[in-house]
Amino acid sequence: MNHLKRTISIVLALPLVLLLTTSYAAMAAEEDARISTTSQGLVSQGGAAATSEPSRDEYGALKLSGDRNKTARASGQQKSSNIESRTPNTDFWFYTADVELFTDRDRDGYYAGIDLLFDADTYYDVAEVYAVIYLSYEYGPWNEYAETEIFKIFGTSSDDEYIVETDLVAGYPTGNYDILIELYDAYDNAFVAEIGPEDTSELSILPLEDSNRDAPATVTTQVVVSRGGGGSLGWFLLLGLAFAGGLARKD
Repeated sequence: MNHLKRTISIVLALPLVLLLTTSYAAMAAEEDARISTTSQGLVSQGGAAATSEPSRDEYGALKLSGDRNKTARASGQQKSSNIESRTPNTDFWFYTADVELFTDRDRDGYYAGIDLLFDADTYYDVAEVYAVIYLSYEYGPWNEYAETEIFKIFGTSSDDEYIVETDLVAGYPTGNYDILIELYDAYDNAFVAEIGPEDTSELSILPLEDSNRDAPATVTTQVVVSRGGGGSLGWFLLLGLAFAGGLARKD
């Protein structure tokens, strides 16, 4: 009877535990700083592998609610006061963007690594640009997570594809994320183009989590020994084993 009561109590308490765990995870996401490491480079120059040492980037806590229509750069936190317009420059555009996810140690379908490749084009023969990259958690506001170095793009050539490889270390709760890439002219920091989940499905609904949450699952074996309630059945088992042992010795 006591065992039955204990089982019922555990079952009734499970929903409350799950609710508290979910609430705690959301609160922790709002309080924890976001940490990631990033390698980057032009594909023609070796891509991310050409980076001598990955950069370690730290940002403020992940924003879970708010306006998704504007990024931090657009709402007054731009690198330059010259950035005033969100209207893309028709002389610049993105030809393509592609994502591959990696590192899922606990095999839960959520990854801690993002391999982002994109190809930006321009009307000009050559232009120096840089990209700012954002993540949106469960259709929440955009959170900057990486910024590229200044690189050159050459007209509509495919030889200027760029790769940004990022490992999410901390501050990214398990869930679905979208990616937004903004392109800026390095000459005057003017916003010139963007590509996001509305433009390509490659940048939408990406199952991600930081490496702190991607711990491999540990398997434990529990041996249960019953010490009561056996009665005569326990003696019959012992006698049966002894009898089997005697037959084995005769053989």
